[in-house]
Amino acid sequence: MDFGFTMFGDTESALLTLMVFLATAILTFAMMAMVRVHGAVRRRTAGISDKLSDEALGFRQHARQGAGFKAAEKIIGYAQKHYGDSDSKDMKVLRKRLVLAGFYDPRSVAVFFLTRVVLAVGLGIAAMIFGPSDRGSVYWMIVGGAGLFGYLAPSLYLDRRIAARREEHRAGFPDFMDLLVVCADAGLSMEAALDRVGRELAASYPSLCANIHMANLEIRAGRTMTEALEHLAERLGLEEARSFATLIQQSEELGSSITEALRVYSDDMRHKRLSRAEEKAYSLPAKLSLPMMICIFPVLFVVILLPVAVRVITGSFQ
Repeated sequence: MDFGFTMFGDTESALLTLMVFLATAILTFAMMAMVRVHGAVRRRTAGISDKLSDEALGFRQHARQGAGFKAAEKIIGYAQKHYGDSDSKDMKVLRKRLVLAGFYDPRSVAVFFLTRVVLAVGLGIAAMIFGPSDRGSVYWMIVGGAGLFGYLAPSLYLDRRIAARREEHRAGFPDFMDLLVVCADAGLSMEAALDRVGRELAASYPSLCANIHMANLEIRAGRTMTEALEHLAERLGLEEARSFATLIQQSEELGSSITEALRVYSDDMRHKRLSRAEEKAYSLPAKLSLPMMICIFPVLFVVILLPVAVRVITGSFQ
């Protein structure tokens, strides 16, 4: 009887202990869940706040950039209205130079004049700020020279860009003709041959490839092959390209074989490239004569005559 009472009492204590443990565990897990949820809410709120602040900052920056772009568009439109829409002889020459340099945007004339004005004024102001402190004639000569350089810098840049692109076109045109002959022998039409050759020359001659692609777009837009090739020759600025356009036009009008005409013209282009290489090689000694006279011959004279001069001065002739 005592043993049963003891067992019953122990069972009640164990149940009480288990209930206390379960209650404590449930309370602990509930508090941990609340803390975790609260932390997640705080992190999410902070992320949303940062995102909103970033979006607001980006919106403000975008608004500022948009205002700057609008102001620039207005200035470019004003310059285009007063300079770009003119049909004078000088404007036509400038448009042709810009096309040869690779600037095909109609507003490039306005950008050219704005760049010229900004560089002239900016370099002149920079020379006034960082020039010598003495406001004499030298100071104003420096300021005027800086402004003049800023005024002429865009034109000089165009000349260098045109020369570089023309050299690329001249170097790649014989390869262009050779690939056209290969495509014509394979049975492709002239339009398909131009498209294929333009894709093949993209890595070696990107500027020539871009102009060929524009010629293909003109043909697809409805221009004739002759007109597209004439415009290609104007953009390239090469006599070889103009002769090629004339050759295709005459072949179409006379009904002769375009493949044979391309093969003959390709051989002519290859011989011209070889002749230019030989001309450069033959002109090299004449070009090297002046550097040799300035840099090498004085050193040789010093090396040869210095011992003699030393002996004459010291009187040590035997």
